[in-house]
Amino acid sequence: MLWADRIAGEIRDTRKPRDGKTFLIRDEKTLSGRVHVGSMRGVAIHGLISEVLSEYGIANEYRYELNDFDPFDSIPSYLDQEKFIEHLGKPLYAVPSPESGFANYAEYFGAEFTGVHKKAGFAPAYYRATEFYRSGKMDTYVKTALERAKDIRRILKETSGSDKDESWLPVSVVCENCGKMMTTRAHDYDGETVGYTCDRSPDETVPCGHTGRVAPWKGAVKLFWKADWAAKWSAVGVDIEGGGKDHSTRGGSRDVANHISREIFGAEPPFDMPYEFFLVGGRKMSSSKGRGTSAKDMADLFPPELFRLALIGKDIREQIDIDPSGESVPRLYDWYDELAEGVREGKADDYSRLFALCELPEKRAALMAPWQMRFREVAFVLQMPHLALAEEAVRAKGSPLTEDEKRALEERARYAKFWLATYAPEEFKYELQKEMPQVALSDVQKKALGALADYLQAGKRTGEELHLRLHELKTEIPIQPKELFQTMYRVFLNRDSGPKAGWFLAGLPHDFVVERLGEAIK
Repeated sequence: MLWADRIAGEIRDTRKPRDGKTFLIRDEKTLSGRVHVGSMRGVAIHGLISEVLSEYGIANEYRYELNDFDPFDSIPSYLDQEKFIEHLGKPLYAVPSPESGFANYAEYFGAEFTGVHKKAGFAPAYYRATEFYRSGKMDTYVKTALERAKDIRRILKETSGSDKDESWLPVSVVCENCGKMMTTRAHDYDGETVGYTCDRSPDETVPCGHTGRVAPWKGAVKLFWKADWAAKWSAVGVDIEGGGKDHSTRGGSRDVANHISREIFGAEPPFDMPYEFFLVGGRKMSSSKGRGTSAKDMADLFPPELFRLALIGKDIREQIDIDPSGESVPRLYDWYDELAEGVREGKADDYSRLFALCELPEKRAALMAPWQMRFREVAFVLQMPHLALAEEAVRAKGSPLTEDEKRALEERARYAKFWLATYAPEEFKYELQKEMPQVALSDVQKKALGALADYLQAGKRTGEELHLRLHELKTEIPIQPKELFQTMYRVFLNRDSGPKAGWFLAGLPHDFVVERLGEAIK
């Protein structure tokens, strides 16, 4: 059973909505910069559970918080440091947008991130953290947290070992003088106001030294995030919310929030779905630090159904690891094509279920799995100026392409061109050598190439025929397979590796191949 069906079934069988009618599913992301693709796993997991529950006829709503109320705590390397350093410590909503046309920093990066959601077919109802605080919806929870600060300090110590002094309060105050929140220290709640000093200097953030009191309502303060998380479960009415596995360990953020939810706000925590990380080239990053790591970078590599496969294809208990500059991109395309082949063969199993869920919801009713030329072959043919992609696709399929297959080929070619121009490693880049490369060949290698030339003298051969003949030569000569294939790749591409040799040679002009082999054995 696919993980989404397993989890949705468990929710259906063991849970009831808080309001008795509609399950509310929630996720969120702090918009501190370009969002790392790892955050898309949460978007996809919550989004797919929503889709599957809907399939089961279970009413649900998926809400997504664009968190614009956390502090601007560091300047990403891709932004002008001098321009933004004065804003360190302010709430994200108070930091200017890197580009015109957006209300603030959070809106700018939020627009990019939600655009990725849309491409992947996930459409939650969005809200901002500031909306909940400024509207007063969080006031009752702020009041309760302040009144029971002593109990929150105890919970922190008991669950995570975090020891807070007796003056510590679970809120960050937005300084009335400088507008920063990361530099303030809250203390002394008197039932109406909170005392604070703006004297903390984390990293490069400069406090103004102001001292004052503020009524902690309607966005003047923000709950510290573990209490904020627990409070929002009640304020929003959340039934289902998962998180990265690091949050759900004993003493982790989810564990702390669970205790605060039960003991301070008197509410049972939502259904949890701990999930593994999405890695890029084996690394987990908290923010975009290099090409290919952001959600948009990764989404640009794939058509929607492939991007969804990357996000939902593995069980949530398994890590996802995609390296744009490695083998994982063509492997993902291969995986998708294997799923499609199973659908065309009429297989009804978890693989066909996964293929269906990779399709955008609006396309799922008329599910299609057209034949497609393998991504590796498309990438190779695009680099061979003497080859026509459409003709090579017909040859690979063995019959004319349907209109759907033509459209799929054009789309795959666009993505292959983009990958080749941006991330593809050298082993996927080919250049047919117009002149015979300077290659020193042994007598055995020349003998093998000579036998191949004799075979081709009789006329053009298909890729399958050449494939079989090459394997015959390994025992006839004899010659080691690696030595045989490296010889051919050197003669035609001046490198040690390449595409499937038989089909590669069959795709080249016949006279050119015969002539080049003749040059090589002189």
